[in-house]
Amino acid sequence: MNKTADYQFTIVVPVYNEVDNIFALERELSAFLPLSLYPSCVLFVNDGSTDGSLERIRTVCERNKHFYYLSLERNSGLSAAMKAGIDAAQSPYVGYMDADLQTTPEDFNLLLRDIPEYELVMGIRANRKDGFFKRLQSKIANGFRRMMTHDGVQDTGCPLKVLHTDYAKRIPFFTGMHRFLPALILLQNGRVKQVPVRHFPRMAGKSKYHLWNRLVSPFFDCFVYRWMKKRYINYHVNEQNIA
Repeated sequence: MNKTADYQFTIVVPVYNEVDNIFALERELSAFLPLSLYPSCVLFVNDGSTDGSLERIRTVCERNKHFYYLSLERNSGLSAAMKAGIDAAQSPYVGYMDADLQTTPEDFNLLLRDIPEYELVMGIRANRKDGFFKRLQSKIANGFRRMMTHDGVQDTGCPLKVLHTDYAKRIPFFTGMHRFLPALILLQNGRVKQVPVRHFPRMAGKSKYHLWNRLVSPFFDCFVYRWMKKRYINYHVNEQNIA
């Protein structure tokens, strides 16, 4: 039996070479779980790390009752790691946060308050602690994405999101998908809400983002989304006798 089915909320944490952050993640996540608005568990997804992250993930999962993990055979990228976690989750709600701890799991409760009424509740990074050039890149990328997708989302790069799991599992996944989660939920006629959350400077590890994967690759991905939007199939069954 999939153990995530025993909870109402699964927090997916993709990890790629974040060995120096694993124990800090353990502290913050284990402190949050008793305070969560819903019975919650943590699902680490090791994305082919080569720095000892997997060994530390095994350690923290052994000593925390509500921590679980899965490990990908090789590094496959953030979207693949998110898909693996969502595919594995069997709780009604599934969330996501980065392993860099630039957001805090405490703020999941800000999102969980509204999740019964919305299919996606996502954070907006308030008072971002990134450098000027990184914020400028994000501003340009967010503006172009909004123009292309009309999703109305201010900060799709914020790594704090909560979704209805059944909607998340229907998302058409592709490399770079994580930038288009709101637009992909809207394709399903889902409702999206944005909530300000706290943002912190990275204290350990190295950012995996650079000019190519923050600006150039998302530019091309927007055209992929536009192509897919015209061909997306959306249906709802209103009667059946197979169950």
